[in-house]
Parts: sequence; C-alpha cells; structure tokens
Amino acid sequence: MKKLLTGILFLFITGSAVAQGGSEPYYGFRLGLAAYPTIGWTKPETGTSNGVNLGFAYGLLADFNFAENYSFSTGLTITSINGKSTEINPSPYHNAVANPNPTAYELKYMLQYVEIPLTLKLKTDKIGLVRWYGQFGLSNDFNIGAKQNVSVNNTRIIDGQHIKKDINFYRAGLIIGGGLEYDIAGNTSVTTGLTFNNGFTDISDDKSRSVKNHFIGINFGVFF
Repeated sequence: MKKLLTGILFLFITGSAVAQGGSEPYYGFRLGLAAYPTIGWTKPETGTSNGVNLGFAYGLLADFNFAENYSFSTGLTITSINGKSTEINPSPYHNAVANPNPTAYELKYMLQYVEIPLTLKLKTDKIGLVRWYGQFGLSNDFNIGAKQNVSVNNTRIIDGQHIKKDINFYRAGLIIGGGLEYDIAGNTSVTTGLTFNNGFTDISDDKSRSVKNHFIGINFGVFF
C-alpha cells in the first residue's frame, strides 16, 4: 500500500514538472485540490437500506490531458462512505443460541477509504470560460478506518465500535459523473459537478452475508 501511494505521488510530481513549460491549460498534466461532501448509503443482499448519510472527501486531483477534449483523470482522496441498513441476525452481534428468533438490527457503517479513481474525462469545446465534461471509469478504494453503531428496536446497543477487521480491505466501484470547469486565470480553474460511485464489491468480510455501499459526491475542486 505504501509503495502504491508513493508511486502515485511521484507520478503527480513528475507530471507537474513536465507540464510547467506548456501555455495551453488543457494539455499536459494538471494537478489540483478537492474537498466535497458525499451522500452515502448501504445496500445489504439480505435486508434493507435504511436512508442516506453524509460523509466527506478531500485530497488531490490529477488530469493527464492527452488531447484537447480528452483526459485521463485520477487522484488521491480520503473518502468517507457512511450508510445505514437493517439486517436480520447479523454476525457478530446476534447470538442464535440465546435468541433463536429472527431479529432485525439497525446498523450504521462509518467507513473511510483511500480512493484512487481511474477514469476517462470527455470535455466540450470551451464556451466562454466554461468547459462541460462527462466522466466514467473505475474507483479503487482501500479501507483505512471502519466504525459501526448498532441498534435494536431503536435502542442503541453498540456505539462507534471499530470493525476494520470485519471490512474487506479493497473496494471497487463504477464512477459516472459530469460537471464543468471554469477558467479563473492562466492555468487556474475551478471545477464542480456530481459523481455517482456505484460499489460492486462486497464490503463485509463475513461470508454469510453480502453488503455493498454507494455514494454521490458533490464535487468541488481547484486546478492549478
């Protein structure tokens, strides 16, 4: 994991140095900063999703612009994906010997990942100072923190328990999004948009059940 993060950062720094000589803001390498809220939810295979929860993401953005209207877009962000679900007799909370009857547990997942997206960004020609874009690709997420609240019949029985050992380290998701970039001056521009991150791998390490999480990012960033 440390080697991967070091390699990504080295690629960012090298690309930024190469791009210093270019005057066209939509060619070469562009590095930026991002900070934005996430709206997450959890969907168990057996059970029900139980509303959405706010999270937050922040970190680096990077665009490798290989043509005027096409970019390979990646980044390195710390992303929180929170969500609630109702599940029947989930392990390790349910004791089947002491309570053989089916019991509904309300679970709140509070998960934090290092996210490295690998996406293609398609841009329109500049309209005034604005370019619109569409984006799609793969989200690669590595779990760095996990907590959980547990309730039964609206009564909290567990608060903020660390469950990192019960969460799969790697999460993959499909990214679909769009937005705009607005030029401020020179190579500097601000970007905003929406991103849907559809998780398609199981986040739970428990082989007896399957849980996936998803989120919408309300994106804000600055490219330099």
